[in-house]
Amino acid sequence: MDHAAEAQRTDLMTITRHVLNEQGRHPESRGDFTILLSHIVLGCKFVASAVNKAGLAKLVGLAGETNVQASTAKAPPHARVFTITGRRLGEEQKKLDVLSNEVFVKALVSSGRTCVLVSEENEEAIFVDPALRGKYCVCFDPLDGSSNIDCGVSIGTIFGIYMIKDKDNVTLGDVLQPGTNMLAAGYCMYGSSCTLVLSTGNGVNGFTLDPSLGEFILTHPNIKIPKKGKIYSVNEGNAKNWDAPTAKYVEKCKFPQDGSSPKSLRYIGSMVADVHRTLLYGGIFLYPADQKSPNGKLRVLYEVFPMSFLMEQAGGQAFTGKQRALELAPTKLHDRSPIFLGSYDDVEEIKALYASESSTV
Repeated sequence: MDHAAEAQRTDLMTITRHVLNEQGRHPESRGDFTILLSHIVLGCKFVASAVNKAGLAKLVGLAGETNVQASTAKAPPHARVFTITGRRLGEEQKKLDVLSNEVFVKALVSSGRTCVLVSEENEEAIFVDPALRGKYCVCFDPLDGSSNIDCGVSIGTIFGIYMIKDKDNVTLGDVLQPGTNMLAAGYCMYGSSCTLVLSTGNGVNGFTLDPSLGEFILTHPNIKIPKKGKIYSVNEGNAKNWDAPTAKYVEKCKFPQDGSSPKSLRYIGSMVADVHRTLLYGGIFLYPADQKSPNGKLRVLYEVFPMSFLMEQAGGQAFTGKQRALELAPTKLHDRSPIFLGSYDDVEEIKALYASESSTV
């Protein structure tokens, strides 16, 4: 046995240790936030395992093809059955987006630290039973990019955490907070490796799941996005419906007038994967409003806000075409918004184009 190598492995910074260190910066903390994050991490591990088995277990496809049954019912001999805390999850199979949602709802409720949950998969907010309530609200997309599962493209979970003032009298109005009130945000990307990127308001850190340990290990400490990037990321298939500032910006990326090299286009179509690349390599991610979607396509509470929070914490910017993204005030659970986020200088350029457009109107 290589004792030196083993000693080095025990000195790894796990996500649990990192969160405990963060807790130590707040002497008044009682550990509730740490417990909540540990349950989110557990949900990510479960979904990572399910994603890895998806092709073999035939978990991919449409949710409508499955029939859920109670744990007391007898499964047919050919059924593939998944279990969470002893409960059967599907008669034949439960599709990944539905499975992921159920995993995270159960993990968050069982933490005893949440009072209301907002999921992309649920039309209404989930109010936790009073006996299990804590002081936090979690908004999440359990499996963003799930339409890409069949072709093996990276997909992920996105989440944002808020504090609720009165857990015993929580209302929908308490959930519809601006992103500036967010305490923490992150995403977990399920791809060639499983990577969890997290900010608790003190910078951004990336952790990679070590399958041999079953632990997320700090691999990307203190992520800082480059001030200017060489990549732009947008669905150019929508170009004919773009507004003038977006069209001008993309034209400038491809045909710069200052003698600089054109930017490279990289677009995966999975927000977690596109934002992750932007965060590490710099550049800009755009999902503008257009004639088909005048309010944009991405949802404010569990896509725009968490990713904007992470970008700002890493030294970048996030802009809606009208204002700083985190200052949006949502009026409905599933409100949508245009979004431009990434390197500080690149977002400044698109902001200048929108400012110029509005001054000429």
